[in-house]
Order: sequence, then structure tokens, then C-alpha cells
Amino acid sequence: MSFALLMRLSLRNILRHRRRNAMLLAAIVVAVGGVTFMNSFIRGFQQDLRDSAVNNLTGHIKVFAPGYRDDPGIERSFYVAGDWRPDVSSGLLEGWAARIRIPAVIMSERETRGVQLVGVDPSQEGISFLGDAFYEGETLADENDKRIFVGQALVDQLDTKVGRRLVIITQGADGRNREAGFRIAGVYDAEGTGLEKAFVFTGRAALQKMLDTREVTEVSIRLTNDGAGSSVRSMLLSYFSGLEVMGWRELEPQIAAMFVFADTAIFIWFAIMMGALVFGLVNSLITAVMERVKEFGMLRAVGMRPGSVIVQVVIESSLLMMSGVALGLVVGWLLCQWMSEGLDLSQWASGVEMVGMRSVVVPRLYGADMMLVAGLSLVLGIVASLYPAWRAVKIKPLEAMRR
Repeated sequence: MSFALLMRLSLRNILRHRRRNAMLLAAIVVAVGGVTFMNSFIRGFQQDLRDSAVNNLTGHIKVFAPGYRDDPGIERSFYVAGDWRPDVSSGLLEGWAARIRIPAVIMSERETRGVQLVGVDPSQEGISFLGDAFYEGETLADENDKRIFVGQALVDQLDTKVGRRLVIITQGADGRNREAGFRIAGVYDAEGTGLEKAFVFTGRAALQKMLDTREVTEVSIRLTNDGAGSSVRSMLLSYFSGLEVMGWRELEPQIAAMFVFADTAIFIWFAIMMGALVFGLVNSLITAVMERVKEFGMLRAVGMRPGSVIVQVVIESSLLMMSGVALGLVVGWLLCQWMSEGLDLSQWASGVEMVGMRSVVVPRLYGADMMLVAGLSLVLGIVASLYPAWRAVKIKPLEAMRR
């Protein structure tokens, strides 16, 4: 039989059993739409994790002296020429920053806390959370600014406010303690309270003067494409001979592991939803075959080959699956547009911020994910139709016509 004739027979059979096929179509739409919608939130969670790792003064790639990670201090520093720039194309390089980052003790009139004192050039900090953080008061003016920029959570712990002075104690390049008073220029509000408690910022040149050094402890580089990290890393290793060059996945292994797990979670969610759908599809097609035993018997009696029977059943399944997948993807896309402002997790914000996520998770829908869902759904639909098709072929014409 010609393919066109088999297509007409399949369409007729689909339209003949409207209620059953409509219910099956609705199940496919719900499953595919649900998978698409949930995948977009998992992707949003995944990208928030990566952004938090990159924004957390890490960048995509970081350069530092050997041993610095185990025992951070100004004695493990290196020199960067004032005119040095990463040898990376402008289309690939989002920005870079050279910093001093050392442990210190900060004291107010009432409290004392351990912090990370970070000397920065504010003009370079567009690559970190500091570049777009909300703040009260003023930001640092330049790298010579002798004031400090403090997190809101730390200000609350120290019971102080903008304009007041704090005392910071740290170790200089000669190994001796340095103690100095700093006035609070502004208070920043970061996505995570952990960042607000950990980092205190001041001008890089001002901190170098205090520590009696001209060196820095780290260089962070942020790229526009994470996939180009290996080539940039090779360039940095050749320039910074004897220094360590590491990517964000090595520097933030826990977040990197959760980032990979998000990919696995997408496939697990897809397997659960599509597995349930396949069972429903198989049952529906078997029911349809059993209801049409006499019809298949007559077709076989007039010369329809077993292969044509199989093709007809597969065509019916494929048409239902393609229609359901198309509508399901549209429904998933509409749900993502409806939730484009994100899902507000503010009532759980304290727990969410502990893992570096924002309190609002924004869905991210990728074309590759939609194509994957569509392709796998169609493959599963075809596979699910093979058993009912085999049952239809097993029907003997004479026995079928006696029913």
C-alpha cells in the first residue's frame, strides 16, 4: 500500500476516536509542557550557581602564587606591570581585575570580626558582584581611595553605619602587623549574606601603601564564553611562569558539582515524565488495536501486508506524538514567558543565599533543550508504538473476521 493511503487511514482512525485521542493528546501536552517548564527552572538554578561562582571575585580564570590557596597572605604575591593586559580578543574578554586579598581583623567600638580585606581598582570591578551591588552611601572613588566599602550583614554585626570609623589589623609585606583606621564610605547589599560578612573593600593602591608592597595576590579574568577557558588558561600559564592558573570549576568544586548535577536532574525529570507517558501511550494504542481487530482482519484478507499494518500503527502514534509535542513546547514556552520575572523565593531567602543563589530564580529556556525534548519524545513515541503494531500483525484474518 502507498504511504499516502496509509497516512489517510491513520488520520481517519485518529479522528474516528476523538475522545480517546484527545485525552492522550492532552497527556502528551501536559508532559512535554511540564518537562519544558521545569527544565527552564533547573537551567535558571544552574546558571545562578555558575554566576555566583564567577561573580564571587573568582572570574572564569584566576592567577595566584603557589601556596596562596592554603595560606593566603601578602607574602604570597606577585608583580603585575601597570600596562599589562590579557592577550585575549576583545570579543572574548569581558574584563579583568588585579587585586590584593588578605585575611584581616576588623573592629568597631563594640564588636570584632575576621574578614577578607580586598584592595581593588573600582574601574575593574564590573566583572564581580561589586560592580552592580546595591549600596548605601558612596562607592570607592578609585584605587587610591583610603575608605572602606562594607557589607550590610557585617555592618549589622559590628553595630556601625556609614561615615563611622573602623580599625583593621592585618600583616604587612615585612611580616609585621599593620593597624589603621578606615572610614566607611558605603554599605553594599550583595545577593548572599555570606559575601556581605566576608569581604571588606578598599583602594588597591591605598592598601599597597599600607602593606608596603607593589604586588598583588590575584588576577581574575572574566570571559564572554566559558568554553574558551582552556585556550586563555594556556596563554596565562605561558606568561605567568611559576604561578598557578585555575578555572572556576577547580576553585569552586562544590558549585561545579551542583552545576553538573543540574544536567543530570534534567534527564531524570524527563525520564520520569516520559516514562509515565510511554506507558499511557502503549496502553492507549493496544486498546485501539484491540478495538479494531475486525478492521485489521479485513485489511489483511484483502491483501494488506504485515509491514503496512506496522507502518499504519506507527504513523498514528507519530502523528499524535508530533501534535502533542508541538503543543507542549508552545505551552512550556508560554509558561516561561508568564514567569519571566522569576519565582520569588524570598521567604526562604536566607537558606537560598547560603548556597549562593539569588532569592528570585528566573527560568532560562534554551533552544537546544527544546530540541532535545522534542527529539527524545518523538523517538519514545515511535518505540512505544512498536509493541501495539506487533500485536496488530499477530491478528489472523479469519479469526478476526469471525468476531
